[in-house]
Amino acid sequence: MSVAPRVVLVHRHTERDEIVAEQGTWGQAEFVQKRRGLSLSPVKKRHEALTSALQTVSAGIPREWRRGTVERADLPRFLFEPEDVVVVVGQDGLVANTAKYLDGQPVIGVDPTPGSNMGVLVRHSPQDFEPLLARVGAGKARFEPRTMVAAATDDGESLLALNEVYLGHSGHQSARYLLTTPEGAEERHSSSGLLVGSGTGATGWLLSIARQRARPVPLPAPTDPELGWFVREAWPSQTTGADLTEGLLPPGRELTVRVEGESLVVFGDGIEADRLLLTWGQTVRIRAADRHLRLVV
Repeated sequence: MSVAPRVVLVHRHTERDEIVAEQGTWGQAEFVQKRRGLSLSPVKKRHEALTSALQTVSAGIPREWRRGTVERADLPRFLFEPEDVVVVVGQDGLVANTAKYLDGQPVIGVDPTPGSNMGVLVRHSPQDFEPLLARVGAGKARFEPRTMVAAATDDGESLLALNEVYLGHSGHQSARYLLTTPEGAEERHSSSGLLVGSGTGATGWLLSIARQRARPVPLPAPTDPELGWFVREAWPSQTTGADLTEGLLPPGRELTVRVEGESLVVFGDGIEADRLLLTWGQTVRIRAADRHLRLVV
């Protein structure tokens, strides 16, 4: 007897949930904000939209299928199964938060408030979900493979990210390291950190940095295998340079960083709590990951 497929719904607490946890009751929160001349009506509407979207998606799962639910904070402790269909209900960033814990499972991104988000990764309305799931179950769905970023230290630790990996000082001071490109060029840096991102990340943090450069910088497209990389605020001095500060990383090639300062960290997709701690002399290699996000389109 074969095991029924499982749909895993991924979501996060709403602003309303967080406000109630802080204020005690919704009525108390409304009273406090009213005294400040603010209305919580938009917060309430977003909460209701997410609740409605989750109900619609849940109702679209066949009765004979298994189902699971996980909140964003619990993702590191949740065990995804190889045959899961993962449904992310929320903003684009929640797909990125989820991707690092997957290994080839199809992902359906559902936008609870269509039109209010960029919709790069959460492209579908709640009403689109049921027919999409049917196509996935029938093996007829179309997928878009999204390149991911991998960082690995010389002592065996590693992490994955969908948008970008950041290397820098844990206290936002100057990070000191030796950067080596795939071509063998080297430069010591004292900077605000190194950012290496995918074509998905090129719509976010990577794009904002590229726009600040004096000359146009090419960025990878969403499904390109290349990665873009930038050094933030490199400081030129007698011992550090500011020439190797940007570029494209071809598939199969890697950037090598040797740590020459204390308290450096590496984290992905803005989640500082899930990070690698680096000490003086350690080496980190950053490249395109072997895994891809399988986004249902």
